[in-house]
Formats: sequence, C-alpha cells, structure tokens
Amino acid sequence: MKKTISALTLSLSLLLPCVAFAKNNVVVVATGGTIAGAGASSTNSATYTAAKVPVDALLNAVPQIQNIANVTGVQAMQVASESITDKELLSLARQVNDLLKKPDVNGVVITHGTDTLEETAFFLNLVIHSDKPIVLVGSMRPSTALSADGPLNLYSAVALAADDSAKGKGTFVLMNDDIFAARDVSKTINIHTNAFMSQWGALGTLVEGKPYWFRNTAKRHNKSSEFNIENIKGDSLPLVQIVYGSGNMLPDAYTAYAKAGAKAIIHAGTGNGSVANYIVPTLTDLQKQGVQIIRSSRVPQGFVLRNAEQPDDKYGWVVAHDLNPQKAKLLAALALTKTKDAKEIQRIFWDYQTQ
Repeated sequence: MKKTISALTLSLSLLLPCVAFAKNNVVVVATGGTIAGAGASSTNSATYTAAKVPVDALLNAVPQIQNIANVTGVQAMQVASESITDKELLSLARQVNDLLKKPDVNGVVITHGTDTLEETAFFLNLVIHSDKPIVLVGSMRPSTALSADGPLNLYSAVALAADDSAKGKGTFVLMNDDIFAARDVSKTINIHTNAFMSQWGALGTLVEGKPYWFRNTAKRHNKSSEFNIENIKGDSLPLVQIVYGSGNMLPDAYTAYAKAGAKAIIHAGTGNGSVANYIVPTLTDLQKQGVQIIRSSRVPQGFVLRNAEQPDDKYGWVVAHDLNPQKAKLLAALALTKTKDAKEIQRIFWDYQTQ
C-alpha cells in the first residue's frame, strides 16, 4: 500500500509542473502591412515597402514568444492594409472564425497594416462569435528600421492572446503596450509609434508580458453580437460610402455614390455631424429614394447627437453617435444585410455604440 501511495505521489509530482506551466496555443495570422515592411536603409522609418516579410520571418525575429505560448503562423495575405477590400476582409474573418472554433487554439493574433487596422478589428468584433482573444497588432516602423517597434508589439500581442484574463473581453488592438477595444480605437498619428488612442481610454496596458486591466467593453461584441460571419454569404457587403464634410461643398459626390449603387452614405460632417443648408435637399431626396443617410463627424472626439444639428426624425436619417465615419461605414454595411428600415438601423447603432 505504501509503495502504491509513493508511486502515485511521484507521478503527481512529475505531472503537476507540466500542468502548472502548460502554455496556451496562439496562431499568428499575417496579412502584411508595415510590420512586414522593409526599407532600403535602417534609417528609413517612413520610406519603405509594406507587406514584404513573410510570417515565418516575423516569428523568427522574436524567438522569445515561444516562451509564453505555443505559436504557429499562417500567411492569410500579403498586402498593405489600405488595399484591403470586402473580399479580403470577409475571407480573413472566415479564416479567423475557423481557427477559433478549433479546441486546441486558445487565441489569435493578426498582424496588420495600421492604416485600416481599426476597421478590421471593429469588423471582427462584430462578426466573430467566440470569447477567445483576438488581437490585432501592427507597427509604425518597418522591420528593417532602427528601433523597429514591430517585434515588441508582436511579443506583447502574443502575450495578450495567450493570457486567460483576456477571454471574453472582445477584440483588441495592441499597440505600444496599450490594450484598446476594437470599437472605439482610432489611428490618430501617422509618424510616431504612439499612433493609436481611444477617447474613452485604453482597456489596459501590458508590462513585461502581463496585462493589467482598467475597464471593460460595455457594448455588444463577438458572442453577443447579432451579426455572424457564418451567416454572411458572398465576397462583398452592401455598398456604403463616405462623403467628407467641409465648407463650400458640392452635392455631386452624394449623387454620384448613389448612382454607383451605394445603399447608404456616411456624412462625415463638421462639428456635430452638421449638414450645410444647401446640401440638405440632396440628402433628403436620396433618403426618399432608399439611400440611408447616416450622420457622423470628422471631429476625432465627441459624438453626434440625434435631432440636435438636424431634425433626424423628420428626415429619416441615422446618427452614428461616437462611431467615426469609417466604423460607421462597416456597421451600416452589416445592418443593411438585415434591414433597410432607418429606425431599425438606428436601433442597431444604439446597440453598438456608447449612449
């Protein structure tokens, strides 16, 4: 009996360290961007070619990530992010969805160009029904530059995706060791490494591979979202376009987009989503023709109040509240896969934005 107990104790003592230090499995999905870019010289931090370095080389440049997770890489595409279309966006979402459905995958990191990183992050936040961490990461300097920020960003992103505390908190953008919620993060600087911010603050920060949390996302996301990538068919979304507001505007851009087949137009207005009095007739006519008019703002912080600058109820318009024009565009496209009713579209915007 004593021998049996001793043998069992020995077996458990050998097994427990393995259990205690078991690493989570993280897949890095590479899409291109500056983080995979290369310049002619190490001093080229702004002049370079994006989307040159393959995923294996990205991972090999940061061997320390294998200490925090079992990391594998997938090359989904190799493109500068400003060139991503609906086709690539939907394909990426389906690929990430398939990965996260695998029981042996604990989290996904997506390396991505910073130009549209916030848009891809928000889209995945809306259509992927999983509570496993999805972390988007990029860099502001190419891999060949002095003090390239990509390697540390990638290490931190893997650490976040591998951390059990990140589960159920939504889709993240990890840049410069700040952890942002996908729904409200924006690229605000195009030449420095602290390029991203949220007017509502970061969710947390990451120090030496450990996340520290300060707030949660209160709005619907991922598993609680009414949109699901598995229910979206084809390679395109309903066409939505953005018109940038300014002084002395012409109505031609709105009518041209409508003629091109736009189902909704995001008016990126001045101030509180303001619409010039000489533009109002064009937008009301388009709304009557079935084109949804959604008021957002070109101002990077604040939000658009319904029935404040414009009588939205009277015109049948929608307000984007705190969603910037590019995110309002994505939510509008998804909303149009379900309804063409302006009141229902406004309800959807209320559900996915701050009130």
